[in-house]
Amino acid sequence: MLDKLLPGIDKALATKLVIFHTFIIALSNYLVSMKFELLGFPLTYAAFTFPLVVVATDLTVRMVGKSLGRAVVGLSFIPAICASIWVVIASGAPESVALRIGVASGVAYLISTLLDVYVFQWFREKYSSWWIAPTLSSVVTSIIDTYAFFGTAFHNSANEFMAANWQVVATNQIITKIVVSLLVILPAYGVLLNYLQKKIEAE
Repeated sequence: MLDKLLPGIDKALATKLVIFHTFIIALSNYLVSMKFELLGFPLTYAAFTFPLVVVATDLTVRMVGKSLGRAVVGLSFIPAICASIWVVIASGAPESVALRIGVASGVAYLISTLLDVYVFQWFREKYSSWWIAPTLSSVVTSIIDTYAFFGTAFHNSANEFMAANWQVVATNQIITKIVVSLLVILPAYGVLLNYLQKKIEAE
């Protein structure tokens, strides 16, 4: 099936990329229900994993190209939503809550990946420095997809705290995501990208 949907790509690599995307999104949607305070500001642990979605998309496009990268992202979309709904239900949340989070995850994932694949690909092609596109992508998509996710998932929701404070939590998530992306994930991504490129060239 993957041979027909993704012609010209190694099937094992495509499978790993789809699983990678699905895992990150499902994990993030599980962690979004776990709240804590940092210096008095409400946050969820998903702030530390959501930035990996941007990294996963950027890495996918760089490894397999723009067209196949879009296809991989598209194939990941439905499994990611289904996995998100399942992990939220498994955590004890009502089905209605899990469905809202699953739909919100799909909306945010679609927005962030469309921005990354279609908009920031231009920066990848124009500038040779590897860090420019993922840096811009991390900052812009963190703002847009976080508000999209929290607005869809928690506006007028049964969770009174999140219904009343989702804008505050979303803003804190954005700040944390950008800091984590620029100080931790981006440097780690640079090391990983360099390793994979050398490995591919050696083969």
